[in-house]
Amino acid sequence: MSGIAAGAPAARHALGWNRRKLGDHVAGWSFAGPATLILLGFSLIPMAWALALSFTDSDLMRDGNNVGAANYQALLQDPVFFQALRNTGLIVVLYIPASLVIGLAVAVLLNRKVRGIGFYRTCFLVPYVVSATSVGLLMGYIFDRDFGLLNGVLATLGLPVQGLLGSPSQAMLVLTAVFLWTRFGFTVVIYLAAIQEISKEVLDAAAMDGAGRWTTFRHIIVPSVRPMTIFLAVWGVIDALQFFDLVMTTTQGGPANSTVTIVYYVWQLVFKFSAAGYGAAVAYTLFAGMLLLMLLAGLVVLLRRRAKA
Repeated sequence: MSGIAAGAPAARHALGWNRRKLGDHVAGWSFAGPATLILLGFSLIPMAWALALSFTDSDLMRDGNNVGAANYQALLQDPVFFQALRNTGLIVVLYIPASLVIGLAVAVLLNRKVRGIGFYRTCFLVPYVVSATSVGLLMGYIFDRDFGLLNGVLATLGLPVQGLLGSPSQAMLVLTAVFLWTRFGFTVVIYLAAIQEISKEVLDAAAMDGAGRWTTFRHIIVPSVRPMTIFLAVWGVIDALQFFDLVMTTTQGGPANSTVTIVYYVWQLVFKFSAAGYGAAVAYTLFAGMLLLMLLAGLVVLLRRRAKA
């Protein structure tokens, strides 16, 4: 009897703990449940539907016939698809290094304590928060080949007028520069936060040892922000692979498909050419490439951590 009496409090304690745990789960799902349903309704279910669509010849007006992997096989013979791949790859190759280098340099400058530093920080962030449509319309006016402000200035100075958005060799470079201007404010903010987390004692010790600005930057700041660099590189690749707004509001893929990107090509296929099944196949090819890049980035981070351990 004494054993039963002794075990009763423990049983009541366990029962109370289980009730509290159940209450925590109910409370947690009451908050997370609506967001989970929205995620399922607006993300996962459309993704599954688009995957099924990619194996049909649907035009969104009808269900279409099952064509198996024909849409994916057709990609191998599609010159516009490969042009879009090259254009998108060019954005990634040009944008990522420039964004990281310029973003870190600007973040270091903005970390100084000078009068009006808050205003300067805001100036670099404004292009990031401005509507991409507004930026596209503005840049279309500035870089237009025939009526653009930049060519007007060049003509006034007696310099050669450039093709800019009307030139197949220059249009993609112009759009990439504009894209960099609109997006690297995010890079600056992330780098600035990382720099401000560096211990002041470490920086003071380096200064006492005679380290100059370049030495401090190279041996303290750069290694300290390396995790953020990896994050920003992955984020930037994903961002660049989804490049669409500026193309839509400026060149519409021209001239001669020189600015067609993967996402813009998907839009053209689905809403302009009514080839929804083929467009879904292109979209899922992009998704597979992005997933592979994220897995490779995760593998690199894991290997680096294991090497340090």
